[in-house]
Amino acid sequence: MFTVSTGKTSYHHGNLRDALVRTALALLEESGVEALTLRAAARRAGVSAMAPYRHFADKAALLAAVAEQGYADLRDRLARADTAADPRQALVEQGVAYVLFARERPALFRVMFGAPVTGLMPAAPSAEGAYATLAARVAGLVPADQRETAVVAAWALVHGLACLTVDGRLHRAGTAEPALEELARQVAGLFAAGLPA
Repeated sequence: MFTVSTGKTSYHHGNLRDALVRTALALLEESGVEALTLRAAARRAGVSAMAPYRHFADKAALLAAVAEQGYADLRDRLARADTAADPRQALVEQGVAYVLFARERPALFRVMFGAPVTGLMPAAPSAEGAYATLAARVAGLVPADQRETAVVAAWALVHGLACLTVDGRLHRAGTAEPALEELARQVAGLFAAGLPA
């Protein structure tokens, strides 16, 4: 257990690293990446300004941990969406879940896929898990010699739609949540319908 003196009382953290990641996620989603610093995370977590350095060398390391948590959350969301009995519909629902994740957590999505952060960190196992969830669904729908291409195409499609959404590039009337969900379902549905029988 980690104990930090804060003057009048001592603050006890069972797992300071996880607490800092959760705090950083909250700061990121409230105020954006510019407001997220090790000092701000420490202040919000109620620990000394130096305490985060036991777990993170710098802001980039904290952002890498935040991105890894984002990948884990995305993987879990894709797995929850992948429940339809019809495999093509399950693929469509994964696509919808991906786009809505980006819409609901745009700052986190940008950190997860932003070049400045991802260039500094190794591929997170949870990132591979999110991709594997999509890949497993696509693999069951296409011949073996087309799987790799089909997986990349499926990911590019939903990721592109997610990026357009996050960047405010969709100029379709009424891109509020219900309209976006329907658009994502239609786009993913066109892709799924076009896969070989």
